[in-house]
Amino acid sequence: MAKRFYLSQFGYSDVIVEGGYIFGQVPFPLLSIHRANQSYSYQIQAYNLMNFLEFVSDQYASINIDHCFNGFTFNKLPLIKHTKLREYATVKVLYGKVRDENAPQLNRELLAFPAYATGLPTTHSLDRKPYVEASVGMGNLFKFFRVDVVKRLTYLENPGVSELGIRGRFKFDF
Repeated sequence: MAKRFYLSQFGYSDVIVEGGYIFGQVPFPLLSIHRANQSYSYQIQAYNLMNFLEFVSDQYASINIDHCFNGFTFNKLPLIKHTKLREYATVKVLYGKVRDENAPQLNRELLAFPAYATGLPTTHSLDRKPYVEASVGMGNLFKFFRVDVVKRLTYLENPGVSELGIRGRFKFDF
């Protein structure tokens, strides 16, 4: 579900709520593999600091709130006001789990989660806590470019993850 909320002079928020449930016993590749982004482009629907195949679930819920302040702060600064820059803030939360019937460590007849050569797993479930990332950015650079600084707030102990990143996005509004 997606909905835009207008907050008068404070701009607007785009809220996306998503959920899923997989019935029955399925092997690892058929679980919900959450959308990750390892490029430098900022993707609204993906988790921008999550590695590919890092998290899977057979039941999950997520919320993505992308707020545009519509120049609330920048329009009050004399020299910056004429550039028509826009401020953005985003938070993305994903929570899910893998039921015992689909967990390869409990059921040996299922495919095992991928692992490094050392045996350390590369794929995890979200049983302990939700995955959360937040970003702040500025848009309308050259009328079509947005730059965000993204911060990963949970699961920082997983191997090979980035805690902080800078992402850019092209968007043409006519």
